[in-house]
Order: sequence, then C-alpha cells, then structure tokens
Amino acid sequence: MRFSAFDQAGITIHEALYYSIGSGFIIREGDESTPIADRTIPYPFGSAAQLLNLAEERGLSIWQIVFENEKASHNEGEIRDYVDRIWSTMCQCVARGFRAEGVLPGGLRVRRRAPALPRKLETEGEKDPLHAMDWVNVFAMAVNEENAAGGRMVTAPTNGAAGVVAAVAHYYWIFVEGASRDGLFWFFLTAAAIGILYKENASISGAEVGCQGEVGVACSMAAAGLVAALSGTNQQIEHAAEISMEHNLGMTCDPIGGLVQIPCIERNAMGAVKPINACRMAMRESGEHSASLDQAIKAMYESGKDMQTRHKETSSDGLATLNIIEC
Repeated sequence: MRFSAFDQAGITIHEALYYSIGSGFIIREGDESTPIADRTIPYPFGSAAQLLNLAEERGLSIWQIVFENEKASHNEGEIRDYVDRIWSTMCQCVARGFRAEGVLPGGLRVRRRAPALPRKLETEGEKDPLHAMDWVNVFAMAVNEENAAGGRMVTAPTNGAAGVVAAVAHYYWIFVEGASRDGLFWFFLTAAAIGILYKENASISGAEVGCQGEVGVACSMAAAGLVAALSGTNQQIEHAAEISMEHNLGMTCDPIGGLVQIPCIERNAMGAVKPINACRMAMRESGEHSASLDQAIKAMYESGKDMQTRHKETSSDGLATLNIIEC
C-alpha cells in the first residue's frame, strides 16, 4: 500500500510504500529489517518433529521453547506485555462485537447477530449442557462481525480466521475451572509455535490454499494452545493440532461477493468448536497416533496447490455462485 501526502497545490511532499508479509506483519520499503529466520535463537525448529525432539532433549514445554526463542529479541517483560496486549485486544474486540447493532457494510445486508445472542444466553441460564458451546459460537461471531465491519482484531493467523483462537481463549478463561494468566500465556505461545510451522512449511493464505490455510490453521493453533493451557503434554499438543487440521483438509474459500461475511462469520463459529473437541480427544490418549502434524501440514499444502483457483479466495465458485441475490 502506497501512502502519499500532498500540499495545498497538489504537490507530493512525502510518499511511503508498505508491504504486508503475512500474519499482521508490515514492512516499509527501504527499511532494513533482519528476517526472523536469520536471528540467532537458542532453539531453532523447522518441523513439528524437530520441535518435539528439542523439547524432549531439553526437558521443556513447547511454550518454553517459544519463550526462550523470543528472549533472543526481547526481554521477558516485553514478551509478557505483548501477550497481554494480544489478549486485551481480543477481549475488546469481542466486547465491541457484543455491543454493535445493525447491518454489516458491503451490500449483502448481513445482520449482526452477536449482540442479541449473549442477552438470550444470559436469559436461558446454564441448564443446557452445551451452554458453553453456544458462548464459543458467539465469541467467534462477534470477532468476525467486527472484522467484516473493519474493526480491530488480532490476526490469528489471518483476519478472516481471527474468531477461532479468540473464541477458544475466551472459552478457557471463562469456562475452564482454574484458568489463569499463566495458562493464557502458555496458550498463546504454543499457538504461535504451531502457526510458525504452517507459515514456514505451507501457507496461511486463502488465496493460495483455500480456507484450510486460514480457519484450518486457526483451529490447529487453538487446539494446541488449549492443551498447553490445560497442562497437557507436548505429544498431546501435537496430536490436537494434527486432529484439527486433519478435519479441515480441502476446505475451500468461496465468500459471497468477495466479502468476509458469508460463510466466513459462521465458519469461524464452527471452527472454534473443533479445537475444543480435538483437545479433549488428544488429552484422553497417550499422544501416539498414526498421522503426524508434519504430515497434516504437508497434506494441506499439497491439496491447496492442487485446488483449482476458483475454489480459493476468488468468489467464483461454491457458495459464491449460488442463486443468492447480491443486493
């Protein structure tokens, strides 16, 4: 994106070009920036297998591996402050989504549903055994309605999939007995490790690999984070991340009218439920399983490359071509 500033005579007085390099990172043309991969970190890893081996050799949890690597560039206070900022931004986003009424911009006339749902759930009480799942749905929808309206959220790993990790973090904080700030810290650092694996070995772009690279990756990150927050083992973390991606493989990206509204908002709600289930499945097993996370990541990338362009972020197939009047 090029930014230009003009004086009253229309003469350019300043101009700058910025590039989005993914995951919310932006660099300015001409700025010297050391790539993350070139920084000297104590525990480099390029695959889930390497990550697990490192953790076993050093007697560390996955979140501790990430924490030590981050210390190569920041002090502990800066890291914790940044994680707190991530969580605070997610909470603010959900709160705004609960308050904002009306219709989303863009022409599809999609009504905001998140504001009414909390009031209904609070009226109904907690008698329904799936009460928590209803809240997970509304957390995710609140975030993605904010995204569709141009609000501020945390890319996790993308804006279009931002509701999944935020909703699962809210589930942990509100519905898990004994939830703590430490647990949230472990959650986000572990989720980051999984996100790194997808970004380095596959893709987080719906335009490149379909929605499996956005909501699918978000599910994988959230599942791993939740296991970590619940003090699961590294093997259980890897297993939960694999389960989540395994059941998102082949997901296309076909938003109606090119807007991140239908099916994107509900897709985040559906996606936010999967990590919780994957976490529960993985934590009831030893961690041994047939397919590895590395294999799931490779399968996602290969299926994404094989996917026809019209099944990706082009609004030219699937739901985007159904007989839905866009006016």
